[in-house]
Amino acid sequence: MSVKAKLMKEIAEPMATSGNKVTIVGIGQVGMACAFSILTQSVSSEVALIDVNADKLKGEMLDLQHGSAFMKNAQINASTDFAVSAGSRLIVITAGVRQKEGESRLNLVQRNCDILKGIIPKLVELSPDCILLVVSNPVDILTYVAWKLSGLPKNRVIGSGTNLDSSRFRFLMSQRLGVAPTSCHGWIIGEHGDSSVPVWSGVNVAGVRLSELNPSIGTADDEEKWGELHYEVVNSAYEVIRLKGYTSWAIGLSVASLASALLRNTYNVHAVSTLVNGEQGITDEVYLSLPCVLGRNGVTHVVKQILTEAETKKLQESARIMAEVQAGIKF
Repeated sequence: MSVKAKLMKEIAEPMATSGNKVTIVGIGQVGMACAFSILTQSVSSEVALIDVNADKLKGEMLDLQHGSAFMKNAQINASTDFAVSAGSRLIVITAGVRQKEGESRLNLVQRNCDILKGIIPKLVELSPDCILLVVSNPVDILTYVAWKLSGLPKNRVIGSGTNLDSSRFRFLMSQRLGVAPTSCHGWIIGEHGDSSVPVWSGVNVAGVRLSELNPSIGTADDEEKWGELHYEVVNSAYEVIRLKGYTSWAIGLSVASLASALLRNTYNVHAVSTLVNGEQGITDEVYLSLPCVLGRNGVTHVVKQILTEAETKKLQESARIMAEVQAGIKF
């Protein structure tokens, strides 16, 4: 009789899965930051990693497993075989070609679109009830591609979108005001990229809208040049890439916050990329970020922000840009 048999008597067969399994596809800097954030925040008790690089994959798995005693006993698996993802509740897509210094996210479209063609159908076949969370850039267009390839309803295919942009926006606000980022409320919507839209009309601290204190805030006429914050948000990733070669930790934390809302059914509102035709006068079938309510069924509601005419036009322009790029995609 084995030591295990002497130690324990089996009463019932253990469940094969926890029910909150997360699969992360792609174990580059972003993928591992997502895995680390999800595990250390105890968002999920079961994480699977998938990548084509078998040696690095095993190394990353072992590295995380060796820290299990410092976490809440999460089950961590990894494989080059998609079968390891079976039964996932949430699948995070970080696989793709890395953005180079000075390269716009939109230039990555076709290369990363081709990668998704080879993975999305396999993942959905193994986890038909999953939610897809796309992180790979350009995230809005690739989320649209993933939706088309998956056959899943639009509420269960989500892009990480401007969740991180909004966090960057709030951090920069906090630096100017000397108030914690969590007490600064402001949203970046539209594209996760150059055509994103800062909703200056809604920026507030404790319900006090900054636009009421400074009617020209965010415009060219603003003497305090608050509009520079949006410029910094848009260029944040480019600056980090220039300095360290890639971005990772912030997006990992952002993804963990989204995963928490989706798996725990918390109905938190996040700026994520969702299908927006019919919203804010947009007629194009594109994915862009708007404040969305997230739960176990994915996006349950889209918040109807009251935008100014200028903000609405900028959002519609962002949609037009996405539609033009999508028109050139070869499925």
